[in-house]
Formats: sequence, structure tokens, C-alpha cells
Amino acid sequence: MPEVRDYEKLKIDWPAEGVLRIVVSAPGRLNAVDRTGHRELAEVWRDADADDRVRAVVVRGEGEAFSAGGDLSMIEEMTRDHATRMRVFTEARDIVYNLINCSKPVVSAIQGPAVGAGLAVALLADVSVAGRTARVIDGHTRLGVAAGDHAAIVWPLLCGMAKAKYHLLLCEPVTGEQAEAMGLVSLCVDDDQVHERALEIAGRLAAGSAEAIRLTKYALNNWLRLAGPSFDASLAMEFLGFTGPDVAEGVAAVRGRRPPRFT
Repeated sequence: MPEVRDYEKLKIDWPAEGVLRIVVSAPGRLNAVDRTGHRELAEVWRDADADDRVRAVVVRGEGEAFSAGGDLSMIEEMTRDHATRMRVFTEARDIVYNLINCSKPVVSAIQGPAVGAGLAVALLADVSVAGRTARVIDGHTRLGVAAGDHAAIVWPLLCGMAKAKYHLLLCEPVTGEQAEAMGLVSLCVDDDQVHERALEIAGRLAAGSAEAIRLTKYALNNWLRLAGPSFDASLAMEFLGFTGPDVAEGVAAVRGRRPPRFT
């Protein structure tokens, strides 16, 4: 029987019967996703789906951050090397589709910043629990590339096109409270209750009818599958941007903690 294995950048444990907990772990870097972590975020959903011990999944970041997005050194490597760009492109696609197609219900516990690939996981989870001061940011256009990772497939469906365009085009941050009010997350709780509430919800899902929950998730996620062509196009446009001039200024601005100066 296939089982969830050990990972290098994801910590795995079982906080309750039938509940798998996945912790994105990059201490000291706000759980930014490097080359290895990005690959593992694509693979773990297939492993969870195939493991009969898993009845529900909780995903969170280590410490007080969810994930600060892609590691800058990985992004710089993508701008220089076509093979790296294609590998990360495939993984970015698989993070989204493997999570959508995972039959087990997934609960995200969002504290602190949630950006990039981490944000894709946080918002594509079946139930998302955000702390009041969590900061949801799709930082793509600030980096100088199109908003690809997950934005086109889920933001308009969750919060409507007007809000989606405002936050995606401007990289305008969203707090946990704002995210709940606009429908971007399932619920908002006090920061110190995020992980406890996510585990409680996962426990309820694990105790429910696995077949009924699995099939309900499958049916609902057909809305996301219908948006697949839009997502595919946005991801291709994002990675086209990694071959262009703006991303160098975007990376420099992030490193320098300053606004980008695009020409």
C-alpha cells in the first residue's frame, strides 16, 4: 500500500487519528519554498491521496508564518536556465492540479505571510482557516511576472473579478479578517486559535463519511477544473515573464526591501 513518506522540507506527523499534518519548514526564512520544497509541495498531495491511513490533511507553516513564497535564489536560477524554468513550471502546475485532484479533504491553517506557492496551497485547500493578522499577498506583478501560480483558477471564483483584479494587479495585501469578509478564506479566528481550529475541523472531516466527503469535494472542484484553461494560460504567461527584463528589477527590489522601479 502506498504511504506518505519522509520529506526533506516538509515535516509530517499525525496529530489525530486519520489526520495527516504537513508543515512547510524553512526556519529563519519565513518558510520560503526552495528547489527541494517546491518539488515536495507538488508530490505530497499524490502521496496523501494514495495513503489509506489519511482521512484528512492539515497544512501549515512552521512557526508564525505560512510561507513567504518562492526562494529568491530559485527564482534567479529560473531566469538564467531554461531547464530549471521548465522543471519549476511543471511543479507549479502539479501543485495546483494535484491538490485539486487529491481526494482527501485538506484544511489550511494560515498565520503570518502567505505568498506565492504557499498561497496557492493555502487558498486551494478545501477549508481555509486564517488568523486575523495573517497577510495574504499575491506578489507576482511586484516581481515583474504575471500572476500565474493559482490566481486565475481560484481568486475570481472566491471573491469575484473586481476584487481579484484589484488585489492581483496591485499586489495589495489582504488581512485574515479582510479575506474572510471578501470570501477568500473559509473563516477567520484569533491568531492563537488558528492551528487548534484547523485541527478540530480536520478531525471532524476525518470522522465523517470518507466516500461522501470525497465525492462532494470532487464535484465541487469541477468548478476549478472548468477554469483549468485560464490557469494554464496564466502559468505560461508567468513563466514567459521569467525570460524578460522586469523580473531582474523585481528580485532586486525584494532583496533591497524597496518598491520596484520598472521602466
